[in-house]
Amino acid sequence: MTERRVISSNKMPEGPELHLASLFVNKMCDGVVFSGPVTKSEVSKCPDVAFTCESYRITAASRGKEVKLTLTPMKSDDDGKRRSKGGQADQPMDIVFRFGMSGYFRFTPEDEVPKHAHLRFYTQEKPRRVLSFVDARRFGSWQPNGTWQPDRGPCIMFEYKSFRENVLSNLRDRAFDRPICEVLLNQKYFNGIGNYLRAEILYRLNIPPFVCARDALEGLELDDGFENWEPLKKEITNTKTPGKAKKKVIKQETGDLLRLCHTVPLEVVSLGGKGYDPEKADYSAFQAWLQCYYVDGMKSIRDHNGRTMWFKGDLGPMAPKELKSPKAKKRAKKDDDHDYTEKKKVAKSETESTGKKRAVKKEIPKKEITTHSKRGKATKAQEASLQTETRSSVRTKKTSSPTEPAAGRGRRNGRVSRKNSK
Repeated sequence: MTERRVISSNKMPEGPELHLASLFVNKMCDGVVFSGPVTKSEVSKCPDVAFTCESYRITAASRGKEVKLTLTPMKSDDDGKRRSKGGQADQPMDIVFRFGMSGYFRFTPEDEVPKHAHLRFYTQEKPRRVLSFVDARRFGSWQPNGTWQPDRGPCIMFEYKSFRENVLSNLRDRAFDRPICEVLLNQKYFNGIGNYLRAEILYRLNIPPFVCARDALEGLELDDGFENWEPLKKEITNTKTPGKAKKKVIKQETGDLLRLCHTVPLEVVSLGGKGYDPEKADYSAFQAWLQCYYVDGMKSIRDHNGRTMWFKGDLGPMAPKELKSPKAKKRAKKDDDHDYTEKKKVAKSETESTGKKRAVKKEIPKKEITTHSKRGKATKAQEASLQTETRSSVRTKKTSSPTEPAAGRGRRNGRVSRKNSK
């Protein structure tokens, strides 16, 4: 397996990917008329979407780790009124999606609908095309007539001022007692940050992942005067051109953690489809952009919630105390796309060798199995000896004469000793 495939298979949708998904929907559905009912796959446990219309349009918007599709019925050509025939929708409907570990949208001909398409919107044209929500692992979800989840904070990318204020005005919250790497996954304050983003942000600022979140954020100003930021792009020096024509190297980011929570995701968005395109599966640009996550030379460790944290340098004072070898326990098969808050408590931690993921099966050592087996046989032998001794004692009392007790006891003791020795 190539390194590119390893990254793509472990990269779950975060804020930038959901925003790119909304851009994809708007691009593909621009000017397209949809018709009929919205259909759900038989295996999906998500709710049915009770929406059917002779003609409607679809638009999308994103906020943090959520995407909202808006289905808008079209006006009639003859009288300008919305069609409201039996069972036909005459009002817009919002459907809010959360992508889980593997969700994304596809737009295909009807005969090329993906295997794991769990919600489908059909076009009015002939032959029909289909906008599908695809989710192979089925951790994603949708909510008809939904709204942005109230427990999630402002979007890190498009509500920067509100996001910054929400964090800094709530630093006394006990959520910030935890390590910064774990707090960055708390969607109440960092709506859109996920596993790869937290690694890249902390690495760029050289912040140990397991320092107290409050300590890492306490010195930041409420208003950082940060406006009109444009996404950074890696520039490559062209060695074939004269020295004056060479492009300049971009300077290192400034040390404001909340600012990088905003700018780093926008860098991924600036990569466009090259950064996240499940349909084409081209992650080469994204791989070149990464500086820490799944990069050779970096270290990794399981945090208290069981999520893998990639880092370089010191861990910090709040690192998990139990740093056991992965061989000591069965490793998790996958990283769940949980958005951790106070509900998640301490889990076992483990270190991983850099850039290598080895599947380790939990096995009981053969010596231990053998020991347990012998112990069982020895116990049975002891029980049998005790029963034999008891029966012998009863027989002796009945048959032995008063004149030879010592001899009888000797013979009995000899028999018991020989049985025990066996």
